[in-house]
Amino acid sequence: MPSRLFSTSDIKILRQLQQAGRITNQQLADKVGMATSPCWRRVKQLEESGVITGYQAVLDRRKLGLGILAFIRVKIDSHSEEEAQHFEQQVAALEPVIACFAVAGDADFLLQVVAEDLDSFSTFAMSTIRRLPGIKEMQTTLVLREVKPLTPLPVAL
Repeated sequence: MPSRLFSTSDIKILRQLQQAGRITNQQLADKVGMATSPCWRRVKQLEESGVITGYQAVLDRRKLGLGILAFIRVKIDSHSEEEAQHFEQQVAALEPVIACFAVAGDADFLLQVVAEDLDSFSTFAMSTIRRLPGIKEMQTTLVLREVKPLTPLPVAL
């Protein structure tokens, strides 16, 4: 939904929760200029409507021993709905694939992958991804430096 469909309070709440998802309701209410009960109700409405889909910690992949971040562009043989769904199910089960997008352009899917090092990434790409049924072509781009990692969505007033 475009942000113009949300109240000013909703926008303030969403901005704050994107920055600090563990903030208490009291702190959130203070920051957005609301009383605690209406703030809590509004957060619950945003959750129930699916605008807020969950809360999670942001982790440093390098400190977890995941030194490689790569994107793999994949073309599949068939563009039937059944083949695409089968590919999506297979990829969803792969732990090193932290995101997968169906895309337009010269590829069908874009996978975001993490690995400990180049050797483990190479093994995963060649032994797992390349062997998925229906893969016609794949091309890897290694991330040299994260210039702007995933950031909060631009929720505007």
